[in-house]
Amino acid sequence: MTEYEAKVYLSLLGENPATGYQVSKTSGVPRSMVYEALGRLEARGAVLKSVEEKATLYQPVPPEMLLDRYEREAHTRAADLRSALLPLYNREKTGRLWNFSGRREALNYAADLIDAAKSELMLVLTDADVSDLRHHLEAAHARGICLGVILTGDLPFELGQVVRHPKRETQLHRMQETLIVVSDETEFLISSGHQITAATVTTNINMVLIARQFIWMELFAQRIFARLGDELIQKLDPEDQQVLY
Repeated sequence: MTEYEAKVYLSLLGENPATGYQVSKTSGVPRSMVYEALGRLEARGAVLKSVEEKATLYQPVPPEMLLDRYEREAHTRAADLRSALLPLYNREKTGRLWNFSGRREALNYAADLIDAAKSELMLVLTDADVSDLRHHLEAAHARGICLGVILTGDLPFELGQVVRHPKRETQLHRMQETLIVVSDETEFLISSGHQITAATVTTNINMVLIARQFIWMELFAQRIFARLGDELIQKLDPEDQQVLY
């Protein structure tokens, strides 16, 4: 809806049926524009009109009905576009590194990789990532995807093999705001920064395997560390001990 159309519809939600004059007064839309806005809303099925002897009255289509209609129309358009566009797409196979920006865009790409995974996901997640991607990860786990997860924050997450990255090592590696997703050993996403986000994706097999190996080794190292007693840890150099905690 345009600004005037939205104001008219909101006005009618609170006071209906109403004449165009009444709608103009309650909505703040000039009388010279209110009938045009009402006409457009009527044409799109958002407003109903009753022409009576002394006045024309308007009332809104109930919001639930209107939103259900918009949702159906959006799904239909998306399905039509999917059918038309997918046959045209020739996926790039050169293994380049592709860069983009934006936190929302990075999360959307991560969610797409998680939703499309067929066997394995290896991930590095901040607390914000856990919150934003949890339902995608829960769905992946429910359909049998093997999850290997490194957490750099404090939120609980218990699906798959999970380790918590030592805070000192997180700082050393500057991973406080890093999101990594490796999907099925075929595609790799890394995103850095939450306020200003820079992200890279690639299907380059060497880069994908390096990223997967990094996460696998971290999971393995944390399993070993969990079995070390204090006596063995005390034999390490002080700097190494800091990294483990």
